[in-house]
Amino acid sequence: MTAPQANDTPRANGSPPAKGAERLFTVEEANLMMPLVRAIVSDLSRLSHDVVERRQRVALLRSGRESGARNPESRDPYSEELAQIEDELEKQTRELQGYVDELRALGIEPKDGLAGIIDFPAVMDGRRVCLCWQLGEPEVLFWHEVDSGFAGRQPLVAGSLSADGNGLDGSHDQDSPATD
Repeated sequence: MTAPQANDTPRANGSPPAKGAERLFTVEEANLMMPLVRAIVSDLSRLSHDVVERRQRVALLRSGRESGARNPESRDPYSEELAQIEDELEKQTRELQGYVDELRALGIEPKDGLAGIIDFPAVMDGRRVCLCWQLGEPEVLFWHEVDSGFAGRQPLVAGSLSADGNGLDGSHDQDSPATD
């Protein structure tokens, strides 16, 4: 099995992908992007956690409002806080979408904002696969089939092909012609 390889059109070296073309990454290209990707995914994960907490608070406040609504003489002490939290949630939701859009513009597919999981589209043995990375991992170390997702992650193996057809350990893959 050979490692993911990039196509010639969309590259992680900064050149934009062709209109409508999907960017495909090698392991090396994905890892070169990690400083930027790590920062974006870290912000995405942190904000996702904040949004979940705020939504829980909104649900709690709404349930308090509903019980207060049964007693028409009671004043709703939560209405101001609820309005403020809902405004903040709306702003944070737009910010979350901005992080998602930023990753997608790089050719990366966000999978789980809370856990900080992303996929880099790639090709391995002539088929489309995903290089998979999770916040906290030092670099891209796993891949999975497109339809298996995170649960199907498998470790990348040494000797897999890099962008130049050489193995990650510098050897040539048996299935590819030597380029020396």
